[in-house]
Amino acid sequence: MRRAVGALLGCAALFVTGCSAAPDPEVTFYADGDTTVAAPLIYCDEVLKECGDENTPVNLDVRPGMPVQVSVPGNVADTPWVIIVQYLNTETGEESVDQRAFTDGSRHAYTATPPTPQDRVAVVEVQQIGAAYGVDAQGNPIVDEHGQPQLVTRGIWSLQNSASPDLDRR
Repeated sequence: MRRAVGALLGCAALFVTGCSAAPDPEVTFYADGDTTVAAPLIYCDEVLKECGDENTPVNLDVRPGMPVQVSVPGNVADTPWVIIVQYLNTETGEESVDQRAFTDGSRHAYTATPPTPQDRVAVVEVQQIGAAYGVDAQGNPIVDEHGQPQLVTRGIWSLQNSASPDLDRR
């Protein structure tokens, strides 16, 4: 009898915890000796029917030439995800953008390395791709020049470089 009650209580505990919504995934950014964890700017279910609260980008002070390491949790890494990095050259003011896509589920981290010692990581954005795709007014998939459907982002995390010009001189 005690075993049956214990098993019943264990099942009830699983049932109760199974009903609570899982927290939105967080992305970790590490740069120049500091770490910050970002909640998503927006996060939706796989088919983009329900979206959670909106959050704000996180900030780190990152000097020119210093890399930014990005770590995504398994539930992001297991799906297609994209990283977009904007660099700013502190001498010329020129901006450049690098974009990478990861689709095989094996990549949990990425290091954004500035192209030159004068370049600073200005913005890092992580986008998780959903199962949904863009459609036109008639409900037909929007496709690219190769006939592939336009995929839609379900989650976005962002890091902004908050470094002041004085930080460049460290």
